[in-house]
Amino acid sequence: MTTRAHKRPLRPMMASFVRFVVCGGGVGLASSGVLVLLHDRMPLAVANALVTVVSTLIATELHGRVSFRSERGGWGVHLQSGLTVLVSYAFTTGALLGLYAVQSAPSVLTEQAVYLSASALAGIGRFAVLRLVVFAERPVPAEPSLSKAAVAIAA
Repeated sequence: MTTRAHKRPLRPMMASFVRFVVCGGGVGLASSGVLVLLHDRMPLAVANALVTVVSTLIATELHGRVSFRSERGGWGVHLQSGLTVLVSYAFTTGALLGLYAVQSAPSVLTEQAVYLSASALAGIGRFAVLRLVVFAERPVPAEPSLSKAAVAIAA
């Protein structure tokens, strides 16, 4: 009976993680396609910045509504989510810079292994922050109630 009690809280979290991966992966694939379409129309850095901002907004909405099934929304949520994207970017960039510091000319396979591993770790960290901080359920403040003594004194 004890093992069952421990399994139940993990199921919603795992389902949320699977939805997070599907939503994030879907937005990532769509972003990649849009980047290819924009590549000839504007400088790559501008296209990448535009795609990153728009895809982060879309992914945040999807994560809130689908991944975490949260009622939270607004610009504060987008700002917090955007900060997790910046931290993830710094983490993956740092991993690649670390690789180049150790190996000046790594193979494409090594480079991709480092990048994908760092991306996976950043994604897990991002999931945790979004689930525990950004889209965490907030306790509803209790309604102030008057005790019988307070009512008697007020009367």
